[in-house]
Amino acid sequence: MIVEPKVKGFICTTAHPVGCQKNVENQVAYVKERKHIEGAKKVLVLGASTGYGLASRITTAFGMGAATIGVAFEREASGKRTATPGYYNTKSFDEEAKKNGLYAKSFNGDAFSVEMKEQVIQTIKEDLGKVDLIVYSLAAPRRTTKDGITHNSVLKTTESDFTQKNWNLKDDSISDATIPVATQEEIQETIKVMGGEDWMDWMDALVEADVVEENAITVAYSYIGPKLTYPIYHEGTIGMAKKHLSDSAVAITNKYASKNIRGYVSVNKALVTQASAAIPVVPLYLAILYKVMKEKNIHEGCIEQMYRLFSDKIYTGMQLCVQEDGMLHVDDWEMREDVQNEVMDIWGKINSENLLTYADTKGYWDDFYHMFGFQVEGVDYTLDVEV
Repeated sequence: MIVEPKVKGFICTTAHPVGCQKNVENQVAYVKERKHIEGAKKVLVLGASTGYGLASRITTAFGMGAATIGVAFEREASGKRTATPGYYNTKSFDEEAKKNGLYAKSFNGDAFSVEMKEQVIQTIKEDLGKVDLIVYSLAAPRRTTKDGITHNSVLKTTESDFTQKNWNLKDDSISDATIPVATQEEIQETIKVMGGEDWMDWMDALVEADVVEENAITVAYSYIGPKLTYPIYHEGTIGMAKKHLSDSAVAITNKYASKNIRGYVSVNKALVTQASAAIPVVPLYLAILYKVMKEKNIHEGCIEQMYRLFSDKIYTGMQLCVQEDGMLHVDDWEMREDVQNEVMDIWGKINSENLLTYADTKGYWDDFYHMFGFQVEGVDYTLDVEV
């Protein structure tokens, strides 16, 4: 069938298999062109099919020559409905790994479940023995815990309603958006889904099964951002979950100190992802940030960020580049004083009339469509494709 993008609000309901394949090939090519990283040899990536998780798997496989196991929950194609982009990404990754003689095993299922943990552990035992890097990059709106209860996350503030400028993607106008305050129960639910509890569950299960090397590293991903977005991110329900994630990194390090297994959180740059596109106020910040960082020639996508994380922050041949807050930071270029001053200057004067002058709306939409395999250079979208 001929696959076209069908966009509803902040989501695209179709994905292009050839476009997704090309995306993966481009990321693989980027890593292979750079210097080899002396790092992990056997890697488990939880949430391996899109965004930072996929880029982590590509970097460790093609940048370090590591054997990788990936876990993701993706929908297969059905009738006239395409599969999710992550499904095509994973298939393409597996093909690229095979072509390059790299071990790759991909699981499609619920990473929160006990069954998936058992399956993965069995595979590590049989195929790899032990892993020396565990990447935790799961992002989901809900989580069913082992007691059978399903928890749902919310995107709200924690102190009071928050009103700020917002870019209406449908008509390129700017108006105010208000994000309501969460109840205490909603905050706890969000922590259950997006905090570090499942990360700790994974580490407990893996260490108990004796499939983690001594001196292993585990890293999870977070975002802090500028003070402008604090009410909805850093200090919002998501921020409370991310604080729990940071606390879990410390807990993992302390719990497994005898094996020198260390947990870290990497604070990454703001990018267009399926999650960030859904957060009010954030798309406008992103479009302005893109413009400023591209003009300074310091803009990075997921693959550039992950390559820099592993080559410059983790596997440096010396100590890890941990900042005073105990976290790794590849948001350092985004949070540079000159970058943030310019972004805030533009934020103060941007409106519906000058939006296209002051914001990189094209860059935003390019990244959005690329996520789903559309508008990728070198792909003929007029051709019939097998979905």
